[in-house]
Amino acid sequence: MPEGKESSAAAANPTVVERKSSRELVVTRMFNAPAPLVFEAWSNPDLFKVWWVPKSIGMSLVSCEMDVRAGGSYRFVFSHPSFDQPMAFFGTYKEVTPQKRIVWTNEESDEGAVTTVTFEEKAGKTLVTFHELYPTAAALDEALAGSAEGLPEQFAQLDELLARGS
Repeated sequence: MPEGKESSAAAANPTVVERKSSRELVVTRMFNAPAPLVFEAWSNPDLFKVWWVPKSIGMSLVSCEMDVRAGGSYRFVFSHPSFDQPMAFFGTYKEVTPQKRIVWTNEESDEGAVTTVTFEEKAGKTLVTFHELYPTAAALDEALAGSAEGLPEQFAQLDELLARGS
């Protein structure tokens, strides 16, 4: 994982990225904010688009549609100067328990993961666990070589947003 992309405040709450099995990636981080605020940052498109894309990669989230409820869907469209055309990621929310858990599918390819994010509040802070289960080890390998390497930076950006009280 790239280092040096988190603020000194973030060092107190590091992002831990672990490959748990040949098909599972788990990312954890404690945020200095209550679960309702952290959940809102994951479920409100206006807040989500502020922190989701790692700033260092020069990509833009040009469209962010989220219907965060069981059976709802999402669609994110990204652009980058090196892309011939915008790239879309989309899927379905399988489970949504406000302030506790969000489960969604990544349906843009047959190699998409099922993502589960949990929010566990402890004394006004929230432990976020981001778990992805891929259909194959090769799919996880590809994710680790691509977008997954930005997760520590994304979580640092979320930390910055939460610190502003957004």
